[in-house]
Amino acid sequence: VQLQAFGGGLVQAGGSLRLSCAASGRTVSNYVMGWFRQAPGKEREFVASITWSGGSTYYADSVKGRFTISRDSAEGTVYLQMNSLNREDTAVYYCAARYYLSSKWNYWGQGTQVTVSS
Repeated sequence: VQLQAFGGGLVQAGGSLRLSCAASGRTVSNYVMGWFRQAPGKEREFVASITWSGGSTYYADSVKGRFTISRDSAEGTVYLQMNSLNREDTAVYYCAARYYLSSKWNYWGQGTQVTVSS
């Protein structure tokens, strides 16, 4: 599975940004798609995930109610809509994929920088 992330940038606190991740390669419908992020000096952390088939979603507590993950199955693209951004959301965001029967995230896209200014 090849993943390519887009959409990072600089945004003011309280603003919004949408990230996109284009997936290609193997039958992506057999994979769970996710977003992770890594802030400077911190470990990479889970943000959100979604299944291609049923659209089941999961979120980290820190982003619940502010971020929304969605997918366009026809386009093979996963989105992360980020609202009410704050400085703690500043990080490099990565999209990732894992086979639906596995717990290991084996496929990673390049990161995209999100910077939230006060």
